[in-house]
Amino acid sequence: MVVLNLPYPPSINNYWIASGNRRFISKRGREFKNAVAEYCAEFRVPKFGNKQIWVDIFLYPRSKKLMDVDNCIKPILDALQDAGVFDDDVQVHWVRIERGMVKKGGGCLVMLDYLEDQSPVQGESGVN
Repeated sequence: MVVLNLPYPPSINNYWIASGNRRFISKRGREFKNAVAEYCAEFRVPKFGNKQIWVDIFLYPRSKKLMDVDNCIKPILDALQDAGVFDDDVQVHWVRIERGMVKKGGGCLVMLDYLEDQSPVQGESGVN
């Protein structure tokens, strides 16, 4: 299992910016991605390649302000993918997210590991 202590992610609501027909990642989003990449390089975070993985996320907000925890999933997964922790976020078989206690400056604890069963998932639901 890999445990990462990351900065608090931007919400998906302010991760993307639209300008005309173009969409791009906001300054806050780019800063978060850079911080995650630097963390992964500094601590030599292992690579999962193309294996199926699970992810547990614990968010530690900066304040008691209400927020939707699901809005933080995509920025975290995108940053980990861009940092090379896994090849593509389609490999994430399940995600569990939980709001923790308020922490000065905020933070995010991410735990991830391989799925025990690496059998193919295509067609398991009976839908192809």
